[in-house]
Amino acid sequence: MADLAWLLTRGYSAAAALKLVGDRYQLSARQRMAVGRAACSDGDLARRKARHVPMEALLGSPLAVDGYNVLTTVEAALAGGAILLARDGTLRDMASMHGSFRRVAETRPALELLGRTLADLGVGPCRWYLDRPVSNSGRLKTLMREVADAAGWAWIVELVPSPDHVLAQSTDTVATADHIILDRCARWFNLARETVSRHVPEAWIVDLSDASSP
Repeated sequence: MADLAWLLTRGYSAAAALKLVGDRYQLSARQRMAVGRAACSDGDLARRKARHVPMEALLGSPLAVDGYNVLTTVEAALAGGAILLARDGTLRDMASMHGSFRRVAETRPALELLGRTLADLGVGPCRWYLDRPVSNSGRLKTLMREVADAAGWAWIVELVPSPDHVLAQSTDTVATADHIILDRCARWFNLARETVSRHVPEAWIVDLSDASSP
């Protein structure tokens, strides 16, 4: 992690830097994925920290949520999967979306935990964005509305062609761990980490956040 961050800071492409580090330490494909997902340059780290808002700033304010990004991380934490604590302080799971979402046993509990966290933080209207092209997004939207209606939460769920584009340009605080959005949005909140910290203390967290320099 330290070597990769050093290379990224000096302008090496992510792919070239990861190959160099992976070959140097003879990392497996899964290890390379973990290190790659958790790393960032010094500049990206500083900018992301500067745009992160404290939980107190969410009281009564609207929040735009990167639906799949946040949900799958909490699902993975509940299922006992490895969760990466990245250099920028976000939590990232090891799963990859390939155009299809599959509801699992942890889906509804994860949504309920996210909802409890948002309610405890006093978030104003909460607008969730799901990828329209991803299979089963419509079914997930229906489930999310059921969960929100049952608890009396003010959720709006939208299917859009590209949540990344919408969230990167949003004037509201954004909840995500997606590095593409983090590097473009005006401000963001670490919702997945806050939820896991509050409600899944037994989660398997692989801490790569302190490997900042060689």
